[in-house]
Amino acid sequence: MIIPWQQLEAETLNNLIEAFVLREGTDYGEQERSLEQKVADVRRQLQNGEAVLVWSELHETVNIMPQNSFRG
Repeated sequence: MIIPWQQLEAETLNNLIEAFVLREGTDYGEQERSLEQKVADVRRQLQNGEAVLVWSELHETVNIMPQNSFRG
């Protein structure tokens, strides 16, 4: 189920994005990006509709996924 990110408290949304960024462990190449930059990137993707917040009833977790890979 998609969770409308706009309905979350700002602090809650930020905490979800930070947790997502910290667990991803993505290699950004030669240029290392700060946590703040990574959070801003994910926030921008949510705002642009490129990514969505998804609640998994099975795992009782929230995840951030690319919009085009979500099958609701």
